[in-house]
Amino acid sequence: MSSTTLSMTPDHATHDHASHDASSTTKLGFWVYVMSDCLIFAVLFATFGVLAGNTANGPAGHDIFSLPYVATETMLLLLSSFTFGAGMLSARSGRRAPVLGWLIVTLLLGATFVGMEIHEFAALIHDGTGPDVSAFLSAYFTLVGTHGLHVSLGILWLGVMLHQIYHYGLDEVVMRRLSCLSLFWHFLDLVWICVFTFVYLREFV
Repeated sequence: MSSTTLSMTPDHATHDHASHDASSTTKLGFWVYVMSDCLIFAVLFATFGVLAGNTANGPAGHDIFSLPYVATETMLLLLSSFTFGAGMLSARSGRRAPVLGWLIVTLLLGATFVGMEIHEFAALIHDGTGPDVSAFLSAYFTLVGTHGLHVSLGILWLGVMLHQIYHYGLDEVVMRRLSCLSLFWHFLDLVWICVFTFVYLREFV
């Protein structure tokens, strides 16, 4: 019995070590991706800061933005960050049903946010204030649109994770992917707070 146990121990240790290495590599790789995204948004924020005053005698931000509307978008995204956090707490407790419930709510909140952003863009273009009107609007549509695209990809990722959690449970691989998605989602919330402050709020203070 003891010899069998001893013969199995190296294989088990090797498996655990390989699993730990895979997890560490995945997390490191994803942090590198997040840092590269930080650079992209930093460039977009800097570009907007330079071009914000170049309205080409067209409308400025305070002429076309609705602060209550954007504040509602902001509250939806911040609430989605809370629901995702609640889902992660349930995941660490191994409770699959609450995880699915919280992530579905997160997906719906994110989808509503994107829907409101698309509606805002469509209304601006319909009113003749599209990205071709001025450098300010080009920078605005690029910055906010890039963030919206990231949220849309996050929603797609959420859908994939819901499928995996439902079919495979909360195993080590699913938890690792869910942790990466959690980091991505909270990062987008942080970027949006910067967008709300730097793009919208500054126009009304």
